[in-house]
Amino acid sequence: MKLLLDENLSRRIVPFLQDAFPGSTQIALIGMETASDREVWEYARHHEFVIVTKDSDFYDLSLLHESPPRVIWIKTGNVTKSAITSLLLDNREKLEALLTTDQLACVELY
Repeated sequence: MKLLLDENLSRRIVPFLQDAFPGSTQIALIGMETASDREVWEYARHHEFVIVTKDSDFYDLSLLHESPPRVIWIKTGNVTKSAITSLLLDNREKLEALLTTDQLACVELY
């Protein structure tokens, strides 16, 4: 499972995710920092990414449009890059299990 981190998540955590989530990246690292949410959604869909975000915009898109892409909505508030990295890594197996079903478009992490 490849993750595409939204602009509200630091690009500095990408290297720490590569072993667990090979091919993951962040919006700015692929030159999409000025792209609309809809453009990011389409990019993720065409390149088989799961979008990771801290805001509700991609959750809202998941209600309006069919998956893929899937969405991981991080709802922890302001926490360190290390905490976000740990949250994703510690929940990897659960995320993969939940997001491989056709029924679930968004997973919320607290």
